Amino acid sequence: MSEHSHDTTAEKPLILDVRDLSVSYGKVEALHGLALKIRAGEIVTVIGPNGAGKTTLLSALMGLLPARGEIVYLGQRQGSDRQVEQLVRQGMTLVPEKRELFGEMSVEDNLLLGAFDRYRSGQRDHADTMAEVFDIFPRLRERRRQLAGTLSGGERQMLAMGRALMARPKLLMLDEPSLGLAPLIIREIFRIVGELKKTGVSILLVEQNARAALQIADYGYVLETGEVSLEGPSEALSRDPRVIESYLGLGGRH
Repeated sequence: MSEHSHDTTAEKPLILDVRDLSVSYGKVEALHGLALKIRAGEIVTVIGPNGAGKTTLLSALMGLLPARGEIVYLGQRQGSDRQVEQLVRQGMTLVPEKRELFGEMSVEDNLLLGAFDRYRSGQRDHADTMAEVFDIFPRLRERRRQLAGTLSGGERQMLAMGRALMARPKLLMLDEPSLGLAPLIIREIFRIVGELKKTGVSILLVEQNARAALQIADYGYVLETGEVSLEGPSEALSRDPRVIESYLGLGGRH
């Protein structure tokens, strides 16, 4: 059993520190007073029901939605005018739920697009990065010449994650990576997410599949109707009766 908690890892640098984050759509507040921390090389998961505000949280962090509150990324306080491109350049990458691949392009070309920004800023390491991505996802190596539109759901998710990794992110945000996938494939995707931690990237995993998410995360937050209702080391959350009852269902206790 890991003794991991936010206290024992205090020596790990903070990648993201969010305080009192609120997002409104018109008069409706979708997120209220949310606080969240992610440290270097850590997997943090946000679980909760549909419509709890999980995707809204990611959109706000990525600069796609106006938000109130404080977002400190890599020690820099983010202004309300922050641009997606600028965040991507600083190593923040989002894999959206829709995966947004280019179906008419090959797997390889989709991956190259992920490195475009690095290439534009003068970095020429895309071949090495692609070799690393193929090591993580051997399936993509086999399918490198195939059009992305012909891939299975699991392969599309792998490609979306691989493309994000081509940007060599410091913080990788995954929105519902298990959505619409068969249980076996979900297991494989989560195994890979767990492995990614070894590369040193910090991961924010937003997921409805609480069981799979808590198994690989270090720390978890339960988001309900726009507010954090529970948080703690994943190990503790997965034993919490409230989490078992609401999110893990029968057999929640292994």
